Amino acid sequence: MEDKSFKEFVLSDLRISGREDVTVRKTRQSIDARGQQIKVNVQVDVFVNEAPDNFIDYKLPTTDVSHQPAVIIVGSGPAGTFAALRLIELGIKPILLERGKDVRARRRDLAAINKQHIVNPDSNYCFGEGGAGTYSDGKLYTRSNKRGNIRRILEIFVAHGASEDILVEAHPHIGTNKLPKIVAEMRSTILRAGGEIHFDCRVTDLLLKKQEIKGVTTASGQEFAGEGVILATGHSARDIFELLHRRDILIEEKPFAMGVRIEHPQRVIDRIQYRCRSDRGPYLPAASYNLVAQTYFEGVQRGVFSFCMCPGGFIVPAATAPGELVVNGMSPSRRDSRFANSGIVVAVQPEDTKKYASYGPLAGLQLQRVVEQAACRLAGNGQAAPGQLVSDFVAGKLSGELRETSYQPGLVSMDMREVLPSHIADPLRDGLRQFGQKMRGYLTHEAQLIGIESRTSSPVRIPRDSKSCEHPTVKRLFPCGEGAGYAGGIMSAAMDGERCAEQLVLHYGRK
Repeated sequence: MEDKSFKEFVLSDLRISGREDVTVRKTRQSIDARGQQIKVNVQVDVFVNEAPDNFIDYKLPTTDVSHQPAVIIVGSGPAGTFAALRLIELGIKPILLERGKDVRARRRDLAAINKQHIVNPDSNYCFGEGGAGTYSDGKLYTRSNKRGNIRRILEIFVAHGASEDILVEAHPHIGTNKLPKIVAEMRSTILRAGGEIHFDCRVTDLLLKKQEIKGVTTASGQEFAGEGVILATGHSARDIFELLHRRDILIEEKPFAMGVRIEHPQRVIDRIQYRCRSDRGPYLPAASYNLVAQTYFEGVQRGVFSFCMCPGGFIVPAATAPGELVVNGMSPSRRDSRFANSGIVVAVQPEDTKKYASYGPLAGLQLQRVVEQAACRLAGNGQAAPGQLVSDFVAGKLSGELRETSYQPGLVSMDMREVLPSHIADPLRDGLRQFGQKMRGYLTHEAQLIGIESRTSSPVRIPRDSKSCEHPTVKRLFPCGEGAGYAGGIMSAAMDGERCAEQLVLHYGRK
């Protein structure tokens, strides 16, 4: 982490002699591009004639839990994986059940959806080892400061192969090209400690006895029992929501958002954010942005906001079943793609789902499904996505020709007003107009909209006690992470996984 030229600058600034035994260690780094002069703010620890203290406190677990009481974890995304690692530290054996494949085998299914438009409902960009985050960017920043120990989660990533830079950067990011190896290393840690991980193992039913969960049943008919069940299935496991509803287990409709991805040439965003006339140069990272607007539709206020902005990234097909069309964004570690993309989404209001009231708490899920299936059908029943120049969308006209894109399955020129419901499309247009005023050059003819972005978060919440994390009506069931409605990214999901593991052991661990 110590750069020679940077060290020389620090020594000169502090007037420290080069003859001293000095270690310079960065502890925080951020970029401030608000003023005319861009600044890189760096905090450092300097050790003169003394050994540096420990920068990383986390140590890999050495406990053998192979013969200890077991807890079932459904889902191997960040919530499930970090729950498993924490259970090992607490002396409990995790049995992790993943409907999809391991990270290496999963790549073949990603290639199939990109090149052949074939969607495997159990192995895709959302399902498989590591969850949606593994092949979907790897951003590690969060506003969830009160949910857990952020530093600890970052150190666990470093212990499994991530760069120490993530401990320093204000907006840490691993990259979708590096995350698979880190996820595989976490798997090795769990197995080495005596935990179990079962792939191609989709849960189809729950083992219930007098409102207490005893375990789960999988598609193969195998039963897994344990001291409790941590349900960490992610925001797209619709079959799990439907299972809970069918078994009369309390779930609730939850707010979410829906919209599109917008894709710009990265140089356009760089020039807007850095106010540079040419390329940003070798010292500044690909620029990002964060935008929010308030609009109105039929007298009701609608929030429009950017979501999961991916500088130097790609747009990918994120459907989880044939006949659906969903897009998402990701970035490699270097963020060196020629394109920048971001979700631009509109908050879904309760009145938007009234049409699907017969679905009860699954009304929002049904709205998602209807829009995704319609988009797929209108775009040709493959994974080619609707596309429209942003300037044409705002002007209300069809695009005669689309721009080059990072989206591999290809684009079909369409009017997004035909793809999106009016309560999404109209506020989206107003929001984009406002964004164009906030970022001059944002509404360029070089940018295009690609639809649809509908999996911003879970449309369902699985309720739980605020302290114990236990379901209010089913004992030993611990809803966890994004799918349960308690996280919004890798970091918050990981912290929630640890918290659920701790609470389960506190209440039902060995006495």
